[in-house]
Amino acid sequence: MVHHPQSSQKLSPSRLPLPLSLFKDLVPASHMFGDDYFRHLSLRQISVFNSELCKSLLYHVTADYVPFQIWDSLQGLSTYIRTMLSTQALLSAIGVGEKSATVLGATFQWFLRDLTGMLGGILFTFYQGSNLDSNAKMWRLVADFMNDLGMLMDLISPLFPSAFVFIVCLGSISRSFTGVASGATRAALTQHFALQDNAADISAKEGSQETVATMIGMALGMLVARITIGHPLVIWLSFLSLTLFHVYANYQAVRCLALTSLNPERSSILLQHFMKTGQVLSPEQVSSKEHVLPIQLTSWSSKNSISLDTKVRLGMRISSFDNMEIQEHLLSAASYYAKAKYLLVERKGIIKVIVHKDSNAADILKSFIHALFLANNVNKRKSLHSEGQMWMDNQYEVFIQKLKSLGWKTERLLSPIIWRANWIYEPLEEKVD
Repeated sequence: MVHHPQSSQKLSPSRLPLPLSLFKDLVPASHMFGDDYFRHLSLRQISVFNSELCKSLLYHVTADYVPFQIWDSLQGLSTYIRTMLSTQALLSAIGVGEKSATVLGATFQWFLRDLTGMLGGILFTFYQGSNLDSNAKMWRLVADFMNDLGMLMDLISPLFPSAFVFIVCLGSISRSFTGVASGATRAALTQHFALQDNAADISAKEGSQETVATMIGMALGMLVARITIGHPLVIWLSFLSLTLFHVYANYQAVRCLALTSLNPERSSILLQHFMKTGQVLSPEQVSSKEHVLPIQLTSWSSKNSISLDTKVRLGMRISSFDNMEIQEHLLSAASYYAKAKYLLVERKGIIKVIVHKDSNAADILKSFIHALFLANNVNKRKSLHSEGQMWMDNQYEVFIQKLKSLGWKTERLLSPIIWRANWIYEPLEEKVD
């Protein structure tokens, strides 16, 4: 007889296909093994699960993912606490809680604040959008600094009632830069973290982490706002101390990053070391050498170590040269680049790169490395182009292969190309624009 699970009929011992003596031995497992056995088994399963989870995480993301996320979460908590303090000051300045304040006036001020922020974001994208990929670490830091500045504007707005709208609009513009730069750099960093083309998965996890940090930060912010209300000195001390911690946490976060993509500065550091030693630095070693602050702020501390990329101009216009310069520089150097899809011109110690319209990403990277070599040997004016071509023929592929062996991405150079040119090479050693 076959027993169906949906049937409510119970089988008597005499109708069971197995001897009753066998079923009498089926006592609860805890009686056979003891509760300690299952407790030990559960702990063992949890340990195995955690171990597999860590292995899975390390296999799917880069090594700098965890330290970056720790510092990023800490700076996020600081931001949300300070946001509560600055919003409280902003609302009081608008007139929340005062009988003399009108709804229309508050609405108009809030609308004007948002409008200026939107316009600021559009202008920032127009002027700097193409640079966010190549300098993701620097712009990430700048974005958070601009956010700090925006919150500071909100906090001081009640102190200057006559200039309230102007100050609030400045703060909104500052935060709009933050929104554009932070969003763009986060996308670039997500691509960096994704080892298995799992950018969507990492982005979702980062979103969940940010949500948790937001909730904790809001709760702490409400607590701090409640404690400090009516005590301006305590509010300012809390805000400034949290801002200093925020700047420190952001600096540590971007310092944790060891990006493997090639941008102008990283390419310059790698090539200079290769020309001196014949070896290539790892992403971690280059990360400790590159700038994370704007060059204008750090150039004073590194006067003796000028990066070669500052001497290279990539994607120059032909029309930027006058007729005399075309005859003197362009046509004289053209014969060295007969098989290349770029032209290099040296003028006043600056190497200018003219990119052909049919050039691909590999050609652009090659042209930039070639230009860096010329910039390093710019004093050898008579043999500059011939030595540069000889080095490219003998060492360029060696350099690229060593980069690949250490995990560098050599498919492209992260740098915007604005202008391209078209020319035809003729046997008479002349290139016609």
